[in-house]
Amino acid sequence: MDTKKITEKITSQFQWFHAHPELSYEEFDTTAHIRQNLQAEGINIINLPLQTGLVAEVGTGQPPIVAIRCDIDALPVQEETDLSYKSQIDGKMHACGHDFHTASILGAAYILKQHEKELKGTVRIIFQPGEEAPGGALKILETGVLEDVQVIFGLHSSSLFPVGVAAVREGAVTAAVDRFEIIFNGKGTHAAHPQKGVDPIVAASAFVTAVQSVISRNADPFAADLISITHFQGGNTWNVIPEKACLEGTTRTLKAKDRSMVRQRIYDLSDHIAKAFGATAQIRWYDGPPATDNDKKWTKFAEKIAQQNGLTVEPSPNSLGGEDFAFYQEKIKGAFIQIGTGLSYPNHNPHFQIDPAALFPAANYMAQLAVHALEQIKK
Repeated sequence: MDTKKITEKITSQFQWFHAHPELSYEEFDTTAHIRQNLQAEGINIINLPLQTGLVAEVGTGQPPIVAIRCDIDALPVQEETDLSYKSQIDGKMHACGHDFHTASILGAAYILKQHEKELKGTVRIIFQPGEEAPGGALKILETGVLEDVQVIFGLHSSSLFPVGVAAVREGAVTAAVDRFEIIFNGKGTHAAHPQKGVDPIVAASAFVTAVQSVISRNADPFAADLISITHFQGGNTWNVIPEKACLEGTTRTLKAKDRSMVRQRIYDLSDHIAKAFGATAQIRWYDGPPATDNDKKWTKFAEKIAQQNGLTVEPSPNSLGGEDFAFYQEKIKGAFIQIGTGLSYPNHNPHFQIDPAALFPAANYMAQLAVHALEQIKK
């Protein structure tokens, strides 16, 4: 396939993926479509115990081995665009660019296959499920298919940059994302006789106020950390003090020590504040992905290859969003790169759109990263 044919093919595939979104771990049709297109080009698919998602391989089958990764799941968002290929599934939409990621990495696979005899090693091509869950990266890692991979690259669309831009930066470019639920248990009573009970709403409210001080008084003022209480529920009528009040929230941190500190402070505050009001507190903590960690060497490498392929290089913007590509980076050095897909509404917005003109440049760039990374390791 020449450049024109690859562009036409992956544009068509991008439109198919966009019109047929599937949520995390439900990507059965998406996986089948990817498999069909890879097999049509004679690309080897590794047999793995995955219900959705897959890993393909191009090259010699021998070390060195590098990996490129995309995610394939959609979001529970009702699309509100006028695209001719808009979502055909009510309440589901590719509002985060994973359709673009998938089509781009398919394009990279086609390019790599055409040059397979020239490759200085092996490229593993990851079509990952469940990034939005998050945790799909762990499903891939659990198979062991990446144990011998020496470097890994991932991409993400960015509506902050025009087509033709690759944004990358050393270190953390997304945050560690954790979730917590806290139940403050009190003693229910009539609202007219609060002294006969223990009001969990007052205790929970005191916690909401106090927890705002964790970042401002425990973290470095230059640190980009965050705690948000996003859900507060207590009681169900106007004249009854309830038995319990429930909170839910998220923490975002860029450094491991801050992540540990924030968690401990939330545990301490909830416990001691509950006791001060005569209540008790129960916490459920859900560890999410860590912060991404772009390796210095491979970040510089990604910048160089981008420039060689006619892309403008910009630093990745600051973000406290999460990305489970970070799970790979706990074990494998590499870089997570943002690709400009045209100025648009932000990710997760029902009006979010991708400019298809970004597809081939992204596909070619990811292929070239893999090709030159093999050569770099061989030196």
